[in-house]
Amino acid sequence: MILGSPYERLVAVNGKPLPPEQQAREQQELETTLVERRKESRQQRGERIAKYEKERESDHLLMEQLTKALDFKLVGEQKLGPYEVYVLKATPRPGYEPPNNEAKVLTGMEGKLWIDEKTFQWVKVEATVIRPVSIEGFLAEVEPGTHFELEKAPETDSIWLPRYFAMKSQAKVLFLFTRKSQADEVYYGYHKPTPITAVGSKR
Repeated sequence: MILGSPYERLVAVNGKPLPPEQQAREQQELETTLVERRKESRQQRGERIAKYEKERESDHLLMEQLTKALDFKLVGEQKLGPYEVYVLKATPRPGYEPPNNEAKVLTGMEGKLWIDEKTFQWVKVEATVIRPVSIEGFLAEVEPGTHFELEKAPETDSIWLPRYFAMKSQAKVLFLFTRKSQADEVYYGYHKPTPITAVGSKR
């Protein structure tokens, strides 16, 4: 966190430290960002922080809406890595009314959750779009095949944090142009934050 919002700094690729010249560039970018943020007017800083907080609120709202938008059914038990887990299937709940455009995507999704039997923390979640969902004022459509996957693991006895995230999305803009995106991230090296460092690393 730097003066109210996060800053991401590349420190390694596939677990290997960056070459010295790239480390120097990353350090220079960090120092430049520090200078720029310290020079911000009160209005500029407020707008930057407000944008970050709005994005956080949007993400939290989407997670909160999961239990309202989907019906969950226990379908079995199994072993997932070192964990004994309950397996739940999630399907769209009839009559659900999304509170915003972002939550609309939940109306066309189904998924599975793997819940640790000892702690009741969720170990893994997968969600897939099964029917087209119109968003952004009906100017775009999230298409079937869009898929999300997130895995968590315990950092302490009571704190579970992301370990792996994968996303493959496909949307049709103005119902004519197809936009595709993909992400595959591994999170590791968590530590307590300091004023100019991130909470974790990713590759």
